[in-house]
Amino acid sequence: MAMPQDTSMKNPEMLCVLSGFGGQGVLFAGKVMANAGLLDGRHVSWMPSYGPEMRGGTANCNVSLSDDAIGSPFITRPTALIALNQPSIEKFGPTLENGGVAVVDTTLAMNVEEVELPEGVKLFAFKATQMAEDEGLKGLANIICLGKLWAETQFADLDVLEAALKKCVPPKHANLLEPNLKALHLGIEL
Repeated sequence: MAMPQDTSMKNPEMLCVLSGFGGQGVLFAGKVMANAGLLDGRHVSWMPSYGPEMRGGTANCNVSLSDDAIGSPFITRPTALIALNQPSIEKFGPTLENGGVAVVDTTLAMNVEEVELPEGVKLFAFKATQMAEDEGLKGLANIICLGKLWAETQFADLDVLEAALKKCVPPKHANLLEPNLKALHLGIEL
C-alpha cells in the first residue's frame, strides 16, 4: 500500500547516518538508500565504516542524496539517523540537525530517553528487531527502520525505493526479496 506523498517535501536532500553493530545490515540499508538516489537521478554518496571485528563490532555508513553536487561523503550534521543500538544513538543522536529525524530500534537501545537530542528532532523509537522476529522477518530490523525513515522523509519515490531494494538483493538470494519488501512496508505502515 503506497502512502500519499507530500509533493512540497518530495525527495528532499538527505544526509543520513545509519549505525549499529556489524551483522545488523546497516551497510545494506544504506546501500538500498543510495541506490534509490541513483535510480532517481540524484547525486549520491555512500561511505561505509566498520570496526575490525566486522560482526559484533561497530558499523555505520553515511548516505547523502542531493540534487546538487556533494562536496564530501562525510556527514557531520545528519538530517536523519537510523540507530540500531544504544551506542549508535548515543554517538550520532546529538549530532543531528535541529528538526532532523531519528529512527531507533529500542530492542538494543533501551535508554533512548537518556540521550539529549537537538531541538525539534522527531524521534521514532520502537522495537524493530522484536517486530521483525514476531513477523517471521528475522534479521530485517534494518529494512523496517528504513521503511519508517521513508514514511517520515520520503527521500525517494516509493516505487524507486522498491526498485532499489530489488536491485540490492543479489539473484542468488532472490528468495529474500519478498521478506525484504514485506519488512519495508511494515516500517512504512508504522
